[in-house]
Amino acid sequence: MEETISLKELFQTIKKRLWLIVLLTVLATTASGVVSYFLLTPIYQSSAQLLVNQSQNEQGTVDVNQIRSNVEIISTYNVIIKSPAILDKVSQELNGQETASSLNSIISVGPEGTSQILKITVEHPDPAQAANIANITAEVFQDEVTTLMNVDNVTILSPAQLGENPSPIKPQPVLNMAIAFVVGLMACVGLAFLLEFLDNTVKNEQDVEKLLELPVLGSITVIEDKDIQEAMQRNQLKARTRGETVGS
Repeated sequence: MEETISLKELFQTIKKRLWLIVLLTVLATTASGVVSYFLLTPIYQSSAQLLVNQSQNEQGTVDVNQIRSNVEIISTYNVIIKSPAILDKVSQELNGQETASSLNSIISVGPEGTSQILKITVEHPDPAQAANIANITAEVFQDEVTTLMNVDNVTILSPAQLGENPSPIKPQPVLNMAIAFVVGLMACVGLAFLLEFLDNTVKNEQDVEKLLELPVLGSITVIEDKDIQEAMQRNQLKARTRGETVGS
């Protein structure tokens, strides 16, 4: 019985402040949509792929140890690509449009699984510039790795390309609005229960019983002025009717 009453009270609290929950949830979702669509800058992504080549021995067969070495050296290439030795030259190729520091923040490098393919990814507000930076970075690294590592085992496998209608990777307005809806709804329900918990006013007989731990013997109803006037008019009408009856 306790659980049934408690559950009923929970639903009553939600029903009582439903307007507040709906209003604030709609406002949170709308605000998220406005920010996502109109205030946040769209970010585009473009990638170029590099192949770390395996060498062949004198018999023309692939050296398995060399393949393993090429896979392991990719982690070294990750660091080199984002080093000032490469990014400074990329900045020069871009005529100073991007500094080495800004390039470091928008470029990410990583292997494609456990393969010998290295992926250079650029995130930028301009999709054309994102592809341009990815390709320049790949070209500069291919040229400089020969000097830095004394090897010539890097080939540009797939340059970055600009699609006809590129789509930004972020923000994601629909996802942001969905998150805002869920979080806003949970927060508003919590706020409704908090307001109910802080409300110490006595509203009905049940509150009196809980507060005093005594049964309610009776209650006084509220009489409106309109009800009093109507009762007086009825009494006057009855008195007038009795007077007329006696006089006749």
